Amino acid sequence: MSKKKGLSAEEKRARMMEIFFETKDVFQLKDMEKIAPKEKGITAMSVKDVLQSLVDDGMVDCERIGTSNYYWAFPSKALHARKRKLEVLESQEERTMLVKELSSLQQQREQLKAEVEKYKECDPQVVEEIRQANKIAKEAANRWTDNIFAIKSWAKRKFGFEENKIDKNFGIPEDFDYID
Repeated sequence: MSKKKGLSAEEKRARMMEIFFETKDVFQLKDMEKIAPKEKGITAMSVKDVLQSLVDDGMVDCERIGTSNYYWAFPSKALHARKRKLEVLESQEERTMLVKELSSLQQQREQLKAEVEKYKECDPQVVEEIRQANKIAKEAANRWTDNIFAIKSWAKRKFGFEENKIDKNFGIPEDFDYID
């Protein structure tokens, strides 16, 4: 006395798809409820649920024409679905590889930027900018030196101070002179 074990949901789905692929025909629900139990051993009560799950997953097409629902699935559609899924997986793998490559290239770019920054003082443009800045600073320093000499001269004439006392009181070094 053996107990007959029922089919799992996946087995029912696979067997239902076999019906569509073998017959390559269009069915109504009542047709499937007759055929599935006879040919594939799917209980008539579960045919509607299995069929709806296949429709929900896009494996079986369903169209309402008038008051009836018609169901069909052709092997070529399943093949195309598998090919599309494979293409999606390949594009995801390709995207992952491209993201890794992008990350690597960005890291390399940062390293190269750091290296360029290290040698920036050797850049002819930067060297020229430094020379121009030095020239402007030298002109400014000489202008202030000129101003100091003018004030010292004015103080000597106006108050009769000696030059070394002016230098001492204002902290002007003895070797104070223009920059060459």
